[in-house]
Amino acid sequence: MKRRQFGVIGLGRFGSAMASTLAELGQDVIGIDGDEERVRQLADVIAQAIQLDATDAQSLRAAGIQDVDVAVVSIGENIESSVLVVMQLRDLGIETIVAKAVTPLHGRILEKLGVSRVILPEREMAIRVAHGLVMPNVIDYIELSRDFSIVEVPAPEPWVGRTLKQLELRPRFGLTLVAIKRPTPGKDVVTNIAPPADEEIQRGDTLALLASNERLNRLDEILKKL
Repeated sequence: MKRRQFGVIGLGRFGSAMASTLAELGQDVIGIDGDEERVRQLADVIAQAIQLDATDAQSLRAAGIQDVDVAVVSIGENIESSVLVVMQLRDLGIETIVAKAVTPLHGRILEKLGVSRVILPEREMAIRVAHGLVMPNVIDYIELSRDFSIVEVPAPEPWVGRTLKQLELRPRFGLTLVAIKRPTPGKDVVTNIAPPADEEIQRGDTLALLASNERLNRLDEILKKL
């Protein structure tokens, strides 16, 4: 994995989790917040934790934020500050900006400002939980767009011992298997991305399936017919 530099502005629950996870993944992280205690808590976790007013362009430049590959703005609670920070980052020439929004309107404003990706954490979590309630077999659900999503499901018993070629998931069901998560004897999980046609499904596998939302909404029905 290529090592990159990230700037995380706003170190509340979302921002601090983002910053610490990026650091755990071996990335260089600059964390910025106006709250001294939040900065102190991450001082030993990330490369740099800096207390400053992120709406001030000179302070951001002094912190070196203009050199990051990706900036994450997680000041969702204060919409005005969020918008101002995004504008400052754009002026500093940062091309890839990810921003947290608290409302769909806030998200649309951020998109118009050129944010690469807008995250609505509560909405995204609600969607994942709702799909898990409606489709009990689903372990996880990731919405890619309005039309397509990925779900993780335990390998159905009728699929165990059969190869992808034999299952014909795409022509028969409109499903694309993008990855297989498989536990090892040491209980570590190995992920096989884009498995070949001769890959055999094993008991205990978790399958990541890509399909249209229409197909996925009928997934339980499809699995029952196997």
